[in-house]
Amino acid sequence: MNVDAKADIEMRYLSSDSSRILEGFPHVSLLGVLFFFWILLFHFTGNSTLGYIKSHSLFVWWFEVMSQAAKTGGISAIFDSEDALGWFIPFIVIGLLYWKRESLAALKKEPSWIGVLIIGISLLLHLCGFLAQQTRLSVAAFFLGIYGMTGMFWGKKWMRETLFIFGLFIFCVPLGGAADMITFPLRMLATKLSVAIASSVFGLDVIRQGTAILDASGRFQYEVAPACGGIRSLTAIFALAIITGFVSFQSMWRRIVLAVAALPLAIIGNILRLLAIIFAAELAGHEAGAMVHESSVFSILPYLPAFIGFWVLTGILKEPSDNAKAGSLADVGTKSEELKTP
Repeated sequence: MNVDAKADIEMRYLSSDSSRILEGFPHVSLLGVLFFFWILLFHFTGNSTLGYIKSHSLFVWWFEVMSQAAKTGGISAIFDSEDALGWFIPFIVIGLLYWKRESLAALKKEPSWIGVLIIGISLLLHLCGFLAQQTRLSVAAFFLGIYGMTGMFWGKKWMRETLFIFGLFIFCVPLGGAADMITFPLRMLATKLSVAIASSVFGLDVIRQGTAILDASGRFQYEVAPACGGIRSLTAIFALAIITGFVSFQSMWRRIVLAVAALPLAIIGNILRLLAIIFAAELAGHEAGAMVHESSVFSILPYLPAFIGFWVLTGILKEPSDNAKAGSLADVGTKSEELKTP
């Protein structure tokens, strides 16, 4: 077989495969039309805070808010902000849906009123955000409505299977001032635990004053700033938990276990990083601790407990394979036949 013939066969196979997958998603055209009008709604009536960003478009508002860090710190500052993950989430969601396209196409799909209800809730949420000039509520409403539209056409099984992956869109909502409500408790908790472990377990002479860590002799002092409070690692680890659960498991409870584990693993990771700074400062002074704090290598430390924890949990919670399920069903059938035999 020559190269052209082989390429022709491969193209026909891909074409038939794509057609088969598309058949598993009915009413795509209607969904596309509804999605188009949904975008228009939020483009023309998405933002009411015109004193800050002079555009009614939700998308212009989102871009301006997400890029504010670049105005003072340059383009690189965008990816150092607490909301940096939001730039990548739409691509991650599309990629994961495409990766699971065959199993999603195989789901039984039928229209559901639950999707209509979710769209109604989204509109109500957007109205509240518009009237209260809280555009972040409108951002959440926009993504929630997309989830509701797909559920309206493709039903409850689709919604159940894609709940976690659509949940990633929560990271597209800019935190802004609301981040302080999360970062301050995290900073206090990380500081308290780090100092307690350093002093009680390792016998280091360190004390805490609010969110500051210092030693009794005054050789070093570090303020656990909001950026060091763990919010960035927490959002990244929580997103990683959702992605890992979506990819690794089918059952909802296993996915929930991974999501719940994200918080303690993020806290452990942040404590590990603070302990590394304390140890370096204790051994070689303030500059050594500052070097660990600024090091890109040590910035990976908060994520190590999460990587190890998720790897262990996916092994412990591993779902039985299809062969194992088939084998267990066959055993049940054999035993029932034996019971029927006189």
